[in-house]
Amino acid sequence: MSIWTELSGIDHRHAYVDAGGIRTRALQAGPEDGEHVVFLHGTTGHLEAFVKNIPVHAERYRCHAIDMLGHGYTGKPDRPGEIPAYVEHLMAYLDAVGAERAHLVGESLGGWVSSWAASEYPDRVASLQLLCMGGTKVNPTVMERLKTSTRAAALEEDISLTRDRLRLLWAEWDEDLGDELTQVRYEIYHQPEFQRNLHNLLALQEVETRERNLLRPDRMARIKAPTLVVWANKNPFGDVPEAEAITAAIPGARLEIFNECGHWPQHEKADLYNPLSLGFLAGVS
Repeated sequence: MSIWTELSGIDHRHAYVDAGGIRTRALQAGPEDGEHVVFLHGTTGHLEAFVKNIPVHAERYRCHAIDMLGHGYTGKPDRPGEIPAYVEHLMAYLDAVGAERAHLVGESLGGWVSSWAASEYPDRVASLQLLCMGGTKVNPTVMERLKTSTRAAALEEDISLTRDRLRLLWAEWDEDLGDELTQVRYEIYHQPEFQRNLHNLLALQEVETRERNLLRPDRMARIKAPTLVVWANKNPFGDVPEAEAITAAIPGARLEIFNECGHWPQHEKADLYNPLSLGFLAGVS
């Protein structure tokens, strides 16, 4: 099995879109007239994080998984990656593809960006799915672990360091796609442009920068979009009480916790996540 085997049963397009002057890599699938669903990955991630989700969602929805600003094969302006910049890039992508409104599915950093977008642009966000979302706390231990493991994976030639970085995301290593995703991420991390930009992608792991970008309760209280919070009981970057606090802060939010699961619930528990997501979308569409 491979990434492209997962996608082989659907019409899809690997595209580059001009999003506000940023060459943006995207995977697009699903009916042209369907409601837009945009999938956003985590810190130093890439759109392949959603290969197990796009095929089933594309049966009804116009799906977009993108490499966010500075990530993957998307353009890399030399400025710190802070949340308003990611949101600006997301809005530019929606404009470029003609999406007045979209359902946002964000994992980790992607959830942080999605929530901020919903608080700033309520008319453009139809719903939110926040998967092990970051951005509500400052935890120097977790931040240092993320910085150290990512720098090693990106700056050393040993591919096992990239595998170790990916293993942080699973409670149980995915034997089917793990090695292929390791190779994909290794190639991304070892682009000279990616390595030069790495400090910008890790800016939110610095205490001062993170503090000014935090998703505080007053901002989350401004979110009007229907919201599904998905968490995992073995998420290495945040425990269940963090998820409960997020859910309490967002009006009307609903919480689902997956057992025996790590930081990528949409991948590790795709058999649970996909029907949950589709049911949620059907209820808010």
